[in-house]
Amino acid sequence: MPDSNPAVLDFLLTRRSRPARTLRPPVPSREELRTLLTAAARVPDHGKLEPWRFLVLTRPATRRLAALVEARGAALGLEAEKIAKAAAQYADADLAVAVVQVPRPTDRIPLVEQTYSAGAACLSLLNAALAAGWGANWLTGWPCYDPVFRREGLGLAEGESVAGLVHIGTPTAPVPDRPRPDLDRIVEWVEA
Repeated sequence: MPDSNPAVLDFLLTRRSRPARTLRPPVPSREELRTLLTAAARVPDHGKLEPWRFLVLTRPATRRLAALVEARGAALGLEAEKIAKAAAQYADADLAVAVVQVPRPTDRIPLVEQTYSAGAACLSLLNAALAAGWGANWLTGWPCYDPVFRREGLGLAEGESVAGLVHIGTPTAPVPDRPRPDLDRIVEWVEA
C-alpha cells in the first residue's frame, strides 16, 4: 500500500469555498501570501513553461478596479444590476490574486494544456488558502473577458487572459455545504 496522508485527503473531501462577499480583514500578510503562491506554482506544468503569473490586488487596486468596472460597464451599455454586481466583487475585496494565463509559444505543448495549467494554479491557490485557514473563492465575471479592462485595469499584454480571481480573507459567515455530484451518474468504468 502506498504512503498516505489522511489529513490532506480529509481536507480535499470536505473543502468548501467561501463567498467572496463574506471575506473581510485580516487578510494574509505578504509572507503568508508568498507561501500560498508557492503552493499555487507547484501545479502540473507540461514542458515547464509556467504559462501563468500572479497579480496581487490589494485594497487600493481593488477600489480602482471597481471604478473601472463601472465605467466599462456603462461604456458597453450593460444593465445597471450587472455592472453593480461586478463592481462589488472588486469594491468589497481587501485582497484578490489574479491568475493570469500567459500563453507560451511552443510546438510541444498545446495551448489547451497551458490553459489547464493556469486553471490548476487557480485551484491550488484556492486550496492552499483554505488549508491555511483563510476563506477563499475563485471568481471571474464579465470584466475578466473585456479586453479594455484587462489592458487598462490589470496591465495584461496582448494574448494574456484572466484564468481566475482568487479572493482571500477572513470568513465572516458560516457556509453550509452544497449538494455534490452523484458519482454513479458521472463515473463510467472502462475495463476493456
